[in-house]
Amino acid sequence: MIKTIGIVSLSSGILGEPYIRFEAEIGLRRLKEYGLNVKFMPHALKGIDYIKAHPEKRAEDLLQAFRDPEIDMILCAIGGDDTYRLLPYLFDHDELANAVTDKIFLGFSDTTINHLMLHKVGLNTFYGQAFLPDVCELSPEMHPYTRKYFEELISAGGVREITPSDVWYEERKSYAPDQVGKPLTAHPDCGFELLQGSPVFSGKILGGCIDSMYDLFSTELYADMPVLCEKYHLFPDAEDWKGRILLLESSEEKPSPEKYRQSLLYLKERGLFDAVSGVLAGKPMDGTYAPEYRQLLIQVIDDHDLPVVFNLNVGHAMPRCIIPFGVEASVDAEKQMIRFAV
Repeated sequence: MIKTIGIVSLSSGILGEPYIRFEAEIGLRRLKEYGLNVKFMPHALKGIDYIKAHPEKRAEDLLQAFRDPEIDMILCAIGGDDTYRLLPYLFDHDELANAVTDKIFLGFSDTTINHLMLHKVGLNTFYGQAFLPDVCELSPEMHPYTRKYFEELISAGGVREITPSDVWYEERKSYAPDQVGKPLTAHPDCGFELLQGSPVFSGKILGGCIDSMYDLFSTELYADMPVLCEKYHLFPDAEDWKGRILLLESSEEKPSPEKYRQSLLYLKERGLFDAVSGVLAGKPMDGTYAPEYRQLLIQVIDDHDLPVVFNLNVGHAMPRCIIPFGVEASVDAEKQMIRFAV
């Protein structure tokens, strides 16, 4: 049972901006309604410019959250694009390895990089939701599907089973205060889609946002990101991926089919598709490029025996489940179910 949540801004510092305060208050109220204590880590509310300029303070917050005996769960405020800059402050002197304790860590998007950091030091984490995008949702309540998994995580400390959402929601076009209480437009969803391979497979899941993985290997966004990630050996080698299930989901930037293709090629070049037992791919936001992504997964992987399941409700497309990393998962696409060892 989770009692205290520590909120960190490890990527963007938008949580500390005055124009976002009304959203944060919605989320804070919801967490308190669950009977949870909430600690904003010392620099989490410093704002965009401060957070951007001080990766060392972001790292301090993460380390402090792990060291604080009162905090049971670390919840990321939101994603962003430069959390890789925390690497020297977490690994130069084994700071993260020495601080990490067995706590729940939840986030998605750019937080993919933090998940890989924590995987490196042996902590199993949870992927798929964050404070601002989910707990602070402007609709009258958290999306029911999203809320179901969040409540399971804070009450049981884990997730036993994932099934598809009956609906998906269009991206919100505005986050102005006048949107509070306005629900999103919903559409029927079609469940997990088996693109190829056996409908039943198993392994420990690892992965995240395919855009973030692209940036691990490309100098397009930050010239030093591939250099730092290579220096600290952030991305697991092919041997570490052996028998795992690869999770991929795409961001709100809705990467072009060519960028999605290149992202898959980066992973293929590192031997992932020869190592993993299967691939789980998230529903793209608004369904953008879904036909192209399906085709590219089959073409680039180029191994029809490797199971690929598409259209999971995880990551950037709403609503969002929560996927445990590092625990044995059993996928059954015919039964529309993913079960986790607890």
